[in-house]
Amino acid sequence: MEQIARATEQIAAAIRRERRRCGFTQEQLGAKVKLRQATISKLESGEPATRLQTLLDVMRVLNLELVIRPRTKASAGDIEGLF
Repeated sequence: MEQIARATEQIAAAIRRERRRCGFTQEQLGAKVKLRQATISKLESGEPATRLQTLLDVMRVLNLELVIRPRTKASAGDIEGLF
């Protein structure tokens, strides 16, 4: 399912949902990416200091990809409803 995210919290929620859908604990996902569980927790909470490389490494393990495109006309409220 394709998801639109415009805010840190939305990206964090999408990562958390996909991790759970894959059946991984934060510790298991961290082990696959060679990161501590605390780092996965910070990523999933939307902590602002997360490195882009960390996000991309986690997305790779979860079989996700980042797509850059022009914004849709949907309002922030419409997008929030997706989460």
